[in-house]
Amino acid sequence: MAINLKKGQTINLEKSTHDLSSVTFGLGWKIAEKPQGFFKKLLGGGQEECDLDAIAFVMDVDGKVRNLGDGLKESDVIFYGNLRHPSGCIVHTGDNLEGGSGVEDDEQIKIKLESLDERYQRILFLVTIYEGIKKNQHFGEVKGAFMRAVDANGKEMARFNLDQDNSYDNMRTVVFGEVYRHGSDWKFRAIGDSFQTDQFLEILRKHVD
Repeated sequence: MAINLKKGQTINLEKSTHDLSSVTFGLGWKIAEKPQGFFKKLLGGGQEECDLDAIAFVMDVDGKVRNLGDGLKESDVIFYGNLRHPSGCIVHTGDNLEGGSGVEDDEQIKIKLESLDERYQRILFLVTIYEGIKKNQHFGEVKGAFMRAVDANGKEMARFNLDQDNSYDNMRTVVFGEVYRHGSDWKFRAIGDSFQTDQFLEILRKHVD
């Protein structure tokens, strides 16, 4: 049975009961519809689609991203512009432009934890709203957002449901969680920190020398 985590909680990803040869970190969300005025409804002007993007920073023991590649190509930053890590052990399944029901994953990042080189110690997962500031969109409008970890057999190990409160109003980036080494094991931690920026590069700057 999957463990439902609260913000700040950590669990072991147990190798004795789960196949960690390939772990899927799935992220999902549902966009709440904004109320529209009479004339906007009459004229058929709908709200603009909210495009959320899942991103992963692959880091060393110091929490630093060491390989920035060429314009982030072939780098330790996994996102819609760099879907495959140079090691071949981390793959982003692609950018979902429309979001979904909040029940199934909208975007996934698959990681071969057991094959990942020892120099990679932590992987941070975040979601940004593309052009959120320009479009006046924020996580206060995102409902049912979650992150979950699923083992190679399709068994859900852990889930973190983002709290639905006004603390995410005007926030366009959320750091959902991280997976990190602890000796020979892997742990998963729910984070839930949020930022006003819609540019993941601003968060990345904190993780480079």
